Amino acid sequence: MDDIPRDRLSGPLRRGAVKKHVAAIHVSGKLTLLQRKLSNVLLLNAYDTLTSQASHQMDARTLCLMIGYNSNDMDTLKASLRGLAETVAEWDMLDAEGKQEWGVSALLSYAKLKGGICEYAYSPALAEKLHDPKVFALINLNIQRRFTSGHALALYENCYRFVRTGSTGWWSLDLFRRLMGVADSPYYETYKHLNAKIIKPAVAEVNKTSNIVVTPEVRKMGRSVTDIRFQIAENPQLAILDLDDGEGIRNSEIYARLRELGVSDRLARQWVAEHGEAYVGQKLDYVAGQGGVKNAVGYISKALKHDYGNPHPKDGQGVSPRNPVPPTSPRARRLARIRDLAAARKPTHRDADKLLFLARLEGSLRDDFERHGWMSALNADAILAFWEELSPGAFDDLE
Repeated sequence: MDDIPRDRLSGPLRRGAVKKHVAAIHVSGKLTLLQRKLSNVLLLNAYDTLTSQASHQMDARTLCLMIGYNSNDMDTLKASLRGLAETVAEWDMLDAEGKQEWGVSALLSYAKLKGGICEYAYSPALAEKLHDPKVFALINLNIQRRFTSGHALALYENCYRFVRTGSTGWWSLDLFRRLMGVADSPYYETYKHLNAKIIKPAVAEVNKTSNIVVTPEVRKMGRSVTDIRFQIAENPQLAILDLDDGEGIRNSEIYARLRELGVSDRLARQWVAEHGEAYVGQKLDYVAGQGGVKNAVGYISKALKHDYGNPHPKDGQGVSPRNPVPPTSPRARRLARIRDLAAARKPTHRDADKLLFLARLEGSLRDDFERHGWMSALNADAILAFWEELSPGAFDDLE
């Protein structure tokens, strides 16, 4: 599934991650997958004004887009909103400071659809809890769209806030069943059934889909399992989906200039990460000096690919955009091939490739690769070896 297209969103929806209060995470176990995704998006939309506005509004079609629900069937959306309004949130557990607090509220005090707009509200007590900046977990909305199981998403939400400590700590099985929303089912009172139908499938999906890897451990009294905890580590293959993904690049001047010209969020981040800010900045200056450019995005893409604006090695003139000069030196040909190999990969694979290579680097080598990507001069030999390993024979014709 593709990421949420940020250029179609505005305001708080562009953040891509929602601060979700621990209490809200732990009481929403009974929600369906669609309802759980819906509650996260509604919270993201309302977060900035949770305590200052009595109600909040959101375009209904944008709401469907962000939860990965592409149907025009508004009845399903209505049913999900009704489910949130009918679900009682009870917080009496897992206070971050170890203090016991109890409270109860409907997840939504009301919701309505009118003229293509979804309007909704939280009770004042729940709004205050949801807005508490001291106790929250960040839920990445691009990640949650990838889940196909409500139990897996529930496990991810309950584990992710412990990623820095590496473990959830021990939960009693009764508490765990509540977190997974199956406390009312006698079938899951048997650990064998709970493990086969809930734990194993949920762990498998979290590890495959998200930016963390979880490993369950159990504690027994005699032969009976009494408690469970999850060891948590970052997923190196999918860490690109992490909440801070792209935030550094998005704060740069070069990224802002690309976006002003109509370059998409993903493409702007890809160009800056692959070529480095200095190189992209040079091409932006070059394109800006041409005048009368009708398709700036296409022009910048060609300028980056063919290195427009660099002096011709023979005549000293700028390279013509209509007749770009192919690379002539062995090093330039290798760099061009690496760039083409990287560009041919799917976006998810491109991100994973970089993370895999980064894991081999330290110190100044790592810093140079983070600045210049595959064009990093300090890592030229290592980069060549990496791509030869990834694509055997890719450089044979250049020897």
